[in-house]
Amino acid sequence: MSVFRPSVSKPSPDGSPDFVKNGEAQEIPPMKNYLCLTMFTCFCPAWPINIVALVFSVMVSYTGSYHEEDYEGSRRLGQKALHLGIVSFVLGLAIITSYTIVHFTTVLNPPDMRYKI
Repeated sequence: MSVFRPSVSKPSPDGSPDFVKNGEAQEIPPMKNYLCLTMFTCFCPAWPINIVALVFSVMVSYTGSYHEEDYEGSRRLGQKALHLGIVSFVLGLAIITSYTIVHFTTVLNPPDMRYKI
């Protein structure tokens, strides 16, 4: 009868940024939260998507999943923030472009000359 033992991450004894998993030293991946991108996209007119992207980006930084060594969860949240940021930027650019085209191609009716003073 075999006993299942989950792999446990152990910090290195010298305090280096590597961690040991299954007996192999692996480098800690950098945290990618894409906070600058999501803050920039908040100026685009696709606000519901922008806010959700910003929330995912902040969750990577401040929920502690990265600091609790949940690197896969942090990576997934960062990828969601990146994808939503790109979608909101493209959608905002499309909204601005369509508004500009409609604004500058609309011809106003000339004033009616019957009521001339």
